Amino acid sequence: MMMGKNMKYLLANAFVLIVFLILSNNQLHVHAFSEQVIQRGATGDDVIELQARLQYNGYYHGKIDGVYGWNTYWAVRKFQNNFGLKEVDGLVGPETKQKLINTTKYYKSFVHEQIRKGRDFTHYGGVPLKIQTAPSEELRAKWRKQTEKNLAKNVPPKKQQAGQAGQGQKQAAPKQQAAQNKQQTGKSVQPMAVNMPGGFSQNDLNLLANAVYGEARGEPYIGQVAIAAVILNRLNSPTFPNTVAGVIFEPGAFTAVSDGQIYLTPNETARKAVMDAINGWDPTEEALYYFNPDTATSPWIWTRPQIKKIGKHIFCE
Repeated sequence: MMMGKNMKYLLANAFVLIVFLILSNNQLHVHAFSEQVIQRGATGDDVIELQARLQYNGYYHGKIDGVYGWNTYWAVRKFQNNFGLKEVDGLVGPETKQKLINTTKYYKSFVHEQIRKGRDFTHYGGVPLKIQTAPSEELRAKWRKQTEKNLAKNVPPKKQQAGQAGQGQKQAAPKQQAAQNKQQTGKSVQPMAVNMPGGFSQNDLNLLANAVYGEARGEPYIGQVAIAAVILNRLNSPTFPNTVAGVIFEPGAFTAVSDGQIYLTPNETARKAVMDAINGWDPTEEALYYFNPDTATSPWIWTRPQIKKIGKHIFCE
């Protein structure tokens, strides 16, 4: 009987030891993100982890360099969409981070070691670390082709637009923006957190979505992004007001304001179009004006140099 009790005691201790070793091993190898929301333009260890996790499950095929660029952005968008996340916006917040943590592994020391060795592809899901090798040129070519196809499909911008930190933006800081919005609308609004693109306030985002929905809800998605891009282009131009509310409510600037459709409740598509424009997608190639040739009544608008047509709208300089 005593022998049986000792055996049970030993087995219990052995089980506890095994669990401890497993947890310790995970703590040594598995790393989790910081609490900071990660967005395009970010740099550092959080972005390295993001790229490595996306590379682990096959969404990211670029270089792990700690710079959140367009390849990383579209990889995040595709991941968010395929995993059914509520927001498919390229912003890596708590929900996206948790989904990445649940579906991938990240061995920080291994990844950083590969980066130090100059390897641009370092993390493969399901392949033991000790036998991981660089992909063949054939596989690299396949990934490059797929990346180019994705970028062409999504029409990434040629230039970064307003709303991006460090790129000559003229958008005010959050506290300043809140004061400007109060002056324009008579309402006091709380600014968005600084990790939102460009420090836009919630009121800015709502107004932009209202304008896109009121002006272009029947247009294809790229046409809705284009409307948001024109507003941001005006925001960044010295010839227009320097606040979102000022641009949108400038007398005679937008039909949706004149006929009251600016106050319709926007849908999620309009909101996503705004976020894409803020993140730099400008399908109009820096247009400041647009019009519908079937309904335009102003002779002046026809004198503007035309850039391109998207949906029913012609976009002009």
